[in-house]
Amino acid sequence: MPARRPPPGVDINLDDKDVQSAACMIQKSFRGHRVRKKLSEDGPPKFLDELCDISMVEGSAARIDGRLGGFPDPTVTWYKDGQEIKEGPKYNIIFEEPDICALVIRNTEADDVGTYTCKAFNNFGEAFDSAKVNINVPAKIEKGPPNQSCKNGSCITLKATISGNPEPMVGWAKDGEDIDEDDRIFYDIDNDTTVLTIKNCTKKDAGKYEVYVENDLGFDHSFSRIEVK
Repeated sequence: MPARRPPPGVDINLDDKDVQSAACMIQKSFRGHRVRKKLSEDGPPKFLDELCDISMVEGSAARIDGRLGGFPDPTVTWYKDGQEIKEGPKYNIIFEEPDICALVIRNTEADDVGTYTCKAFNNFGEAFDSAKVNINVPAKIEKGPPNQSCKNGSCITLKATISGNPEPMVGWAKDGEDIDEDDRIFYDIDNDTTVLTIKNCTKKDAGKYEVYVENDLGFDHSFSRIEVK
């Protein structure tokens, strides 16, 4: 269909790229208004799609999108593990036409792991939905074991504080060789710590010990020396 000419007295060049771009923007805005009008039926809020669980790498930004229907436009509040979220350097709440209300979590870290809930209400009622955020963190030795000395025949332990998500693989080595556990020499792993135990120490137990952790995102290790007197 040929383009319609402007009214008399109005000078518009329909072949001008700026004019064509402006016309496209007006058309998109009109389409968005029609979609919004279709969704804005009198009634309580409702989630048009379920919130989706997300998994992010530490340090990146996470975004949870909520699509809401209902009219009048609902008031929206976000929560983390039951605590109301306030906008600031950490969190940003974004509203996008025609129906998006999104929560952005900046510079994610391990403390951001949790359940996030979007609650919407208007004069007709309320609705809420939740999603879980998981933060993947490289394996790390937060605090390595110190150097120690013990008497011949005594028991000694080396303790390290560790972190990482997914949960890292943990190992111990002596003088570069992995330790084969038995009833006398063994190690335990409990949440964020690992402890190497050596019972009935002998001179042969003296040396350089290494604790190491590894997951899909990284590797870390720490060294300690044991002296047996």
